[in-house]
Amino acid sequence: MRFSHVVSTIATGACAALLSASVLASTAAAQMPRHLFFRVSAGSAVHQPVSGRLLVFIAKGTGAKQVSINEFEPNATWVAAREVHDLAPGAAVDIDTDEIAFPKPFSDLTPGDYQVQAVLDVDHTYNYSGLTPGDLMSPVLTLTHWTAGEGAEPALTLDHVVPPVKHPALSAVDQDALDHHMKLAEHQSRLLTEFSGRPTSIKAWVVLPPGYQKDKKKHYPTVYWTHGFGANLYYCERMGIDLYRRMAEGKMPPMIWVMLDEHLPTGTHEFDNSVNNGPWGSALVEEYIPWLESQYRMDARPNGRFLQGHSSGGWASLQLEVDYPRFFGGTWSTSPDPSTFHDFTGIDLYAPHANVYHRPDGTAYPLVRAHGKVLATFEQFARLEQVLGPYGGQIASFEWVFSPRGPDGKPEPMFDRSTGDVYPKVVAYWREHYDLAHIVKTTWPQQGRYLKGHIHVYVGTADTFYLNGAARKFDAVLEKLGAEEHFTFRKGRSHFNLYEKNGDRLALFDTIAAQMYLQARPHAGAKWKAVAEEQYP
Repeated sequence: MRFSHVVSTIATGACAALLSASVLASTAAAQMPRHLFFRVSAGSAVHQPVSGRLLVFIAKGTGAKQVSINEFEPNATWVAAREVHDLAPGAAVDIDTDEIAFPKPFSDLTPGDYQVQAVLDVDHTYNYSGLTPGDLMSPVLTLTHWTAGEGAEPALTLDHVVPPVKHPALSAVDQDALDHHMKLAEHQSRLLTEFSGRPTSIKAWVVLPPGYQKDKKKHYPTVYWTHGFGANLYYCERMGIDLYRRMAEGKMPPMIWVMLDEHLPTGTHEFDNSVNNGPWGSALVEEYIPWLESQYRMDARPNGRFLQGHSSGGWASLQLEVDYPRFFGGTWSTSPDPSTFHDFTGIDLYAPHANVYHRPDGTAYPLVRAHGKVLATFEQFARLEQVLGPYGGQIASFEWVFSPRGPDGKPEPMFDRSTGDVYPKVVAYWREHYDLAHIVKTTWPQQGRYLKGHIHVYVGTADTFYLNGAARKFDAVLEKLGAEEHFTFRKGRSHFNLYEKNGDRLALFDTIAAQMYLQARPHAGAKWKAVAEEQYP
């Protein structure tokens, strides 16, 4: 019995050891890098070596003409990436779809029907603009009853060049506005050219009000407007047409609108002075606006220069008023990007051990919402942006504006992309240079009298990107200072329907313009006073 017991004990121990070794081996295998490759060839569209960011998109289903990312549904399409250098005509490259991928390595895809497409982002602008002319694409490949890692390596061929954008034709009225009441104003900046080492210009569409050409002596208040993230000079043009039409219809008072383009390959420069993007604020105020005022009959005085913009453009207009309160007579900013980093889309960047991915209890910080539902988290946005390319995305754009320059010549990251941990040293730099609430508070003794009554903000209480939180904190700071600020929080409104009233998606422009006009022309009359007093609950 004792011998048998000993043998049994040894056998049991040996089995346990074998089982333990098996578990360890299985765990180690699971942790080993996997390598699921897709092959991409340079097809008939490639006539010379090409370089860029190679992206492979895959999504469930069949029959799609294009497969691409929807940032408001981040897990619907998966994407893998690698940099490609000098891919020759007819040559092929293998892309490891497990190495740089979002939301997970492609090996994690469950069996099913999939559609796949490859894109070569030749100018590294996909993060900002999506597909742009000159990018290369493959046809959509359907993988029926596909299991990752089984069968032949999927093969895609880049045989199509994205053509120049063909914009829809304008109506006769809008074409007349563009041809006779708008001017493209491009002026090379000495400051920006010296910074970049190449000719650099500020560009805008100047919208002249009805009657401008008839009375050659009349001057007009001028509004400097700029767009949000993802827009460009063409968007400025179309917005300018919309605003001219509203003036022509008598909905808005007659003013000059300057539709400023603020986009760069790095994102939006926000018309701020940055060690990474250059002195855009100084160039605007010291060079561009004086040049415009020499070309057009503008009110060349603070009480005739106003600022307006939405989203990133909202932050840019706020920043310009805060930094140049003696130059501009007020800002009407809508849904601005965070005006205090105590609430960076809901995250306090100054908190001890701050992390942009997770709260202290481990739950994820949301970044995008709609109708009370979280659509995407901050971490999802950041990780997707990294795969599409570490340049030009919304989060990286903040760093290009706000961060100090690192030893490698690039902006220092505000947080660790792997863990989400915030770098306090970088955030301290952000605070001193770009936290608008902090700047207003610390400079109030010198600048306060020029800012009083000049800050107007509109934002929805259900802002898509949680920007109402920072606006409330900024409002509280201004109220304590006695800034006579004007903040309107539209109940239930999102980032995208803030301006809408009674079915008119741009209605808020009328009230904002009337308020500006009455500040520049206090005796303008009852009509504009009534429009200025329109309520937007």
